[in-house]
Amino acid sequence: MKKKGYTPVTKVKNPEPSIDDPDWIIWAAWADRITFEEIEKKTGKRESDVIKIMRRALKPSSFRLWRKRVNQKSIKHRKKFEYSRKEITSKIKKGDYL
Repeated sequence: MKKKGYTPVTKVKNPEPSIDDPDWIIWAAWADRITFEEIEKKTGKRESDVIKIMRRALKPSSFRLWRKRVNQKSIKHRKKFEYSRKEITSKIKKGDYL
């Protein structure tokens, strides 16, 4: 018989660290949904500062992989993301879909 009010705890592989923890910047830099602008707003660290932190914290091969990933993703930079959205919406015409 289960206890009343028991809620199972969902465990995730990489839980979000607290924002006061220095590992939060590394976690946020790897996350695709968090832009550099949001990192700067929450921690005060600019993109160049985040790159320096990542260079010190990661192995050289991991850092190269991260830089390649960040440069390919338009989501990490808000301006690139908004520009890509405008391109997509301009290509879609109202008569193109059902």
